[in-house]
Amino acid sequence: MRAMVFEQTGMPLELRDIPVPQPIAGELQIEITACGICRTDLHVVDGDLTEPKLPLVPGHQIVGRVTALGEGVTDFSVGQRVGVPWLGGSCSHCWYCRRGRENLCDEARYTGYQINGGFAEYTVARARYCFPIPGNYSDTQAAPLLCAGLIGYRSYRLVEDCETIGLYGFGAAAHIIIQVARHRGQRILAFTREGDTQAQQFALELGAEWAGDSTLDTPQPLEGAIIFAPAGELVPQALRAVRRGGRVVCAGIHMSDIPSFPYEILWGEREIVSVANLTRRDGEEFLPLAAEIPVHTTVHEYPLERANEALDDLRAGRFTGAAVLLP
Repeated sequence: MRAMVFEQTGMPLELRDIPVPQPIAGELQIEITACGICRTDLHVVDGDLTEPKLPLVPGHQIVGRVTALGEGVTDFSVGQRVGVPWLGGSCSHCWYCRRGRENLCDEARYTGYQINGGFAEYTVARARYCFPIPGNYSDTQAAPLLCAGLIGYRSYRLVEDCETIGLYGFGAAAHIIIQVARHRGQRILAFTREGDTQAQQFALELGAEWAGDSTLDTPQPLEGAIIFAPAGELVPQALRAVRRGGRVVCAGIHMSDIPSFPYEILWGEREIVSVANLTRRDGEEFLPLAAEIPVHTTVHEYPLERANEALDDLRAGRFTGAAVLLP
């Protein structure tokens, strides 16, 4: 099968022919029809996340159809459409797993990081960590829901009671979560990189009340904020923007260092919290909700062999919404 393989930090992915993976007990073999490209993929290939299994097939927003079942799999059938997310496995018995916090498990393994992912024609995945895909989504439309959607939703749940929410960084996750928030009647202010008028217009089209540069002061106080951009300097800015008692959520798996800031902008029972990975419960809740609203994903398609171009376009912010590879 064809796959885009990551060999070394700083080097482009290479298109190679590698063996089709075979499922072991508890796994699905999946013929991939679409795989979303995520900023986490950039953090892997750029070396921000330092423990990938090399050589590696990246990609963790996988949609495909089951082509074979490993021993003991009963919840899926051959031909069924499934999604594979970032969380690829956990120990199921540690303190975190026993409390439904498998996203924090020390033995967790991640798709497209320690497990070969979706920049390929086939993959295998543990069945317990896969999700059925709602029928009202095409493969390409569904792919961004599996990380941008799930991480966005996990972040959103921490501010879901807020009337006015600021979104810092308006990429794949924000363009999904704004639709959930607007469906629930919440007011959204969108903050983008300086001068990114394309993203600002996109946010306004999706229902943002205001959109502008992240360097600007908020035009009105926020009750909550989600920082999707991997920029630590946004944390003090968001703290200044939220009311007393407000919450700032850091949603990325990687962020540059947060600069020092005066205690007075944290005082007043403001909070900073982070979101780590996702749980199966997030998928079980969010995917049906996305179909019910329905959330529409804006996607830009690339053939598999143009994965490096897609990553470069994401790095440079050349598109709005999400990028999806088509094997």
